[in-house]
Amino acid sequence: MSYIDNIISNIEKRDAGQPEFIQAAKEVLDSLRIIVDKDNTYEKAGLLERLVEPERIVMFRVPWIDDAGKVQVNRGFRVQFSSAIGPYKGGLRFHPSVTLSIIKFLGFEQIFKNSLTGLPMGGGKGGSDFDPKGKSDNEVMRFCQSFMTELYRHIGQDTDVPAGDIGVGGREIGFMYGQYKRIVNRFEGVLTGKGIGWGGSLARTEATGYGLVYIVEEYLNKNGDSFKGKKVAISGSGNVAIFAAQKAMSLGATVISMSDSNGCICHKKGINLDTIKDIKLVKRERLTKYAEIHKDAVYSDVSNGRVWDIACDIALPCATQNELLLEDARKLSASGCKVVAEGANMPTTLDATEYLLSKGIAFFPGKAANAGGVATSGLEMSQNSARLSWSFEEVDAKLKNIMVGIFHSIDDAAKEYGKPGNFVIGANIAGFLKVARAMLDQGV
Repeated sequence: MSYIDNIISNIEKRDAGQPEFIQAAKEVLDSLRIIVDKDNTYEKAGLLERLVEPERIVMFRVPWIDDAGKVQVNRGFRVQFSSAIGPYKGGLRFHPSVTLSIIKFLGFEQIFKNSLTGLPMGGGKGGSDFDPKGKSDNEVMRFCQSFMTELYRHIGQDTDVPAGDIGVGGREIGFMYGQYKRIVNRFEGVLTGKGIGWGGSLARTEATGYGLVYIVEEYLNKNGDSFKGKKVAISGSGNVAIFAAQKAMSLGATVISMSDSNGCICHKKGINLDTIKDIKLVKRERLTKYAEIHKDAVYSDVSNGRVWDIACDIALPCATQNELLLEDARKLSASGCKVVAEGANMPTTLDATEYLLSKGIAFFPGKAANAGGVATSGLEMSQNSARLSWSFEEVDAKLKNIMVGIFHSIDDAAKEYGKPGNFVIGANIAGFLKVARAMLDQGV
């Protein structure tokens, strides 16, 4: 049995109840065979055993009182996976689906994503099975304060710098930061995604969506093409999806579809983004409202259609993990789709990814394509440390440079190891090598 096969076998035994983490680990490890099988340095150092095991896992209860005066209890997590190249960095997710497996998969992916940005950030992730939807502002505040009352012990600007993720936006970051500051009596850059005026960075809200488009744009430019005239299908309707749509439209594309957890909307003449923003960011309603406003748009609930049923040139899955299935990949290929880039974390299943690659479709994994969010969080950390505040244009320019750099890093790595055009292998190898060198330099 090879070194990597042995690592995968051990993961499957030790973490048998963690399918998302196993999926993420196998995807990365399989890509690394090209270099690990030819160099026994990694096996001698036990490097992969260390890489797949978090440096620290913190699990804790989060008691809070709802508006009816009843005590509720949720579970909190922080997985500090790797600090080889910098303090742990990764978001907090508040959603009923959150489990240790989900947090470990996200934290593991974060190691390589952060490495690819070129910024000094390690990998971590956290969250809770708390659902902010339907809760009052006071309930969310009480939960966030209770959550931070435990989490504060394990984080700090030079130790671990959480950010937002699904269910954690500016409101939640504000409540958590206020509690952290009260407890430690320090105003420091311990969370990113903070409000403008108290340590936040301009362009952070737009960063993941913009960055997603920037990496695809660089690929298209390299091949003598552009977004102009392209039909783009996007899943999701949160910040990532909305700002990916905004940037794609600004480059001349037509965004023809978006979705939420209830269904999808198709608008062949082009999605009206102002309507989407009003429905999702202001009124927080469902996409069914869009079809009521735009009569020439078609809404399908989840039982009658999917966003990938619509013919497109570029597909940007921006909703959640494992949303793009093998049957979706087949439809995209048959309809002439040329590029799939992940705006969410691991939204494409392994068999769907393999199918897309086998058909010659340019596929950009989330650890590269959606790195714009954490890259801009890293820029926020820099601004906090230097007590500076950069303009939107300055941050956006730095973000674009980082995403262009990521494209060339993964493109070069794929070519160097005999897999030109395979950006999954390129991303995994490029991200891994930087972390591995740091681990070897620092010893066991």
